[in-house]
Parts: sequence; C-alpha cells; structure tokens
Amino acid sequence: MFLEVVERGWSLTAAGGRVLASLRPEASGIYVDRLSEETTVNGRGMTDYDLPAAPDERTPLLVRRCLAYVCACLRTAREEFGDTRVKAYVSLSYADTEEALLTSNVTFCTPLPDVRPYLQDLEAVTDAAVAEISLEDFEGVEDVEDVADFEGRSVWMWPRSSS
Repeated sequence: MFLEVVERGWSLTAAGGRVLASLRPEASGIYVDRLSEETTVNGRGMTDYDLPAAPDERTPLLVRRCLAYVCACLRTAREEFGDTRVKAYVSLSYADTEEALLTSNVTFCTPLPDVRPYLQDLEAVTDAAVAEISLEDFEGVEDVEDVADFEGRSVWMWPRSSS
C-alpha cells in the first residue's frame, strides 16, 4: 500500500489541504480546519504485522520503514508543491494489547500561520515517542533502498548505516 501512496503523489483539496492522492476519500469530509483535514486524510498506521515481535529486532525495522516512507513522501511533496513546507509526524508507542508490540503512526501536514500547530509541544507528549520531520532532515541521503520483501512485494526501507 505505501509504495502506491508514494507513487500516486499529492493533491490539493478544495480547502487547499495538501493530501496524499491515494489516501484522499472519494467524498469530501467536513473538517474544522486544513490541519484537521491534512492529518486525518494523511494519517496511517505503519504496516508492522510482518515484523518480528522481539523489540531488538522489531524496533529498527519499524523505524527504518517509517523513515523511508516519510522521506519518499516528503520528496514527492516538494516535487508537487515546489516547496518543503509539508512536515511529517512519526509516533512510536506500544499497542494496548496483551503482546504490547511497538507500533507506529505517520501523518503529514503543512504548518500555516493562521492554523494551530499539529502538536503544541512535542516534549509534552508522554504516551509515545513523536518526531516532527522535514525534508531538510534528509539532506545528504541519496535514496532509500528497496530492500525488503513483504508478501511478495517490495517494501521501502531506510538504508542501513555502513558502519
């Protein structure tokens, strides 16, 4: 699913929201503001049911997968909109299940002067680890690697460090 999302790119809603075209609902919803529209439409849990349960194996794979998706989406946003204003938010938290596996959610939004920020204070979030990521955070990264096989399909993964 995530490869197709990246490949289909971005679109603008009637309200001017920047949304991933594959995730845009056919019927327009009613949102309080553009921030609500963007975060609702663009937000998804990262696929993780193919990952091992052991935290020392699961965590780096899940984080790499999130970063690869974020990097690819932010690059296509720059191509579509001609700027780097779209920001990604990645959260990591433990599922409220018996296994308490680490899970992740990713969303995208465009900070605007007339709209409240998505998160007022990242440091105040206590039930998850949250990162705000911009395209500038990926400076020097040539490309993400297509290294994982997921149900017979490639999954984008963040490159492993060479050290």
